[in-house]
Amino acid sequence: MKTKNTHKVSMIGFAKDLPNICSLAGLLCTMFAIYFAIEGNFIASIISVLWAVLFDWFDGIIARKIKGRTKEQGVFGGQLDSMIDIVSFGVFPAIFLLSYGNYNVWFMPGAFIIVAACAIRLSYFNIYGLMDSKTYMGLSVDNNGIILAFAFLFEGFFSHLTFTIILYILLMSLAALNLSSISTPKLAGRWVYVLTAYVLVLTAIFSWKLWC
Repeated sequence: MKTKNTHKVSMIGFAKDLPNICSLAGLLCTMFAIYFAIEGNFIASIISVLWAVLFDWFDGIIARKIKGRTKEQGVFGGQLDSMIDIVSFGVFPAIFLLSYGNYNVWFMPGAFIIVAACAIRLSYFNIYGLMDSKTYMGLSVDNNGIILAFAFLFEGFFSHLTFTIILYILLMSLAALNLSSISTPKLAGRWVYVLTAYVLVLTAIFSWKLWC
């Protein structure tokens, strides 16, 4: 009598899958971003999250390029990507806001809203996915890191207090857009090259600011 094959891939086996390695590299960048934010090195923190965004984009590209991946590998990769997105684009911006606001208790509600909005959006997306093949409902959470980095280019033009208020308003606006019903395009194809150039240019600018 034949028995059903119940063999399962080990957890570490999934971690060795190349797209998942890319996802975990993004998580490592986010951990550096959080560390630098807590230390008050906000420029290094922004550089780190920019690379987290780039790895977040490339894990999906790599997954689509690899032939013969199993259904389980695809599902695991999607779940891993979602978990990491919560850290990169929910937890990190919240910690960044708290640290930039000198851990004032009044920033805690905003920090909670950022994380909650990210978690709700990703949970919704995991159920319903895209509106169609090229359209998201609401602003995808990776834009939180992209827009935060762009805004921080102008940090030196304002006093710390003024930019703290700007940062608070910006992150609350992003949280609202994450949960909104507006249609936003899925950026793919040539946009990958645009994002890569964006990350490289901003990395160069922020690195210059960091070392000057």
